[in-house]
Amino acid sequence: MMSRPVILVVEDDRDMRNVLLVALRGRGYDVVATETGAQAMAKLRELPADVMILDLGLPDIDGVDVATSVRKHHDLPIIVLSARREEEQQVKAFDAGANDYVTKPFREAELMARVRAALRYGRTSSDYSELEVGDIRMDTVERRVFLKNIEVVVTPIEFKLLRILLGEAGGVVTHGRLLNEVWGPGSKNEVQYLRVYMRQLRIKVEDNAAQPKRILTALGVGYRVVP
Repeated sequence: MMSRPVILVVEDDRDMRNVLLVALRGRGYDVVATETGAQAMAKLRELPADVMILDLGLPDIDGVDVATSVRKHHDLPIIVLSARREEEQQVKAFDAGANDYVTKPFREAELMARVRAALRYGRTSSDYSELEVGDIRMDTVERRVFLKNIEVVVTPIEFKLLRILLGEAGGVVTHGRLLNEVWGPGSKNEVQYLRVYMRQLRIKVEDNAAQPKRILTALGVGYRVVP
C-alpha cells in the first residue's frame, strides 16, 4: 500500500493554519503543522515530508532564510504562501529555492492544484542521485555541479533548471515545462524571466555563452542539452 503524501505547513497564524489543515486533510494528505522556522527545520530532520507550504512572515526567522536553509539539505518542493505581493520578495523567494509562490488571500482550489504540481515535481526530480551528460556532472543529493570535474557554483534556480535539462538530455524541454516545474503553474507566460536565468547558467557551463555548445536553444520552443 502506498503511503499518503506528507505536507509540512509552516504558518504562524492559527486561523490560516487551521484552514490549511482542513483543506489538505480533506484531500487525503497527511499534514504536519509548525508555527516557526526553527520548528519546521527540526521537523524535516525527523520527517520525510513531500512538500512544504511556507509562510514568509514567521515570528523567529524570515521565510526566505528558512527556504535557503532547507534547500541546502533537502530537495522537497517548497510552496511559499505569503501576503507579500512585491515582485522583489517573490524573486528573493525563488532565488532562495522556492518552487512556487502563492499570494494571500488565495483560492483553495488553486492552492491544491499547486500542491499536486509540486508532488509531481518531487517524484520526478529525485529519481537519480547523479546525472552525467558529456562533461557536465551533477550530484543531486549534495546539490553540486561539475564541469570537466571542476565544481561550478550555481544558484538553487540554476540547479533546478540544469537538473531538468540533464534528465531529458537530447530532447527538447519546453519553456512551459521549465517554468511550471521551477516557478509553478502561474508562471507560464514568464519566458523572458526564464531566458535571463538560462543566460546566467550558460555563462557558468559554456566555454562561450554567446555560442553555446552544451545547452542549445530550440527557437520558440525551449532548450535541450546535447548528449
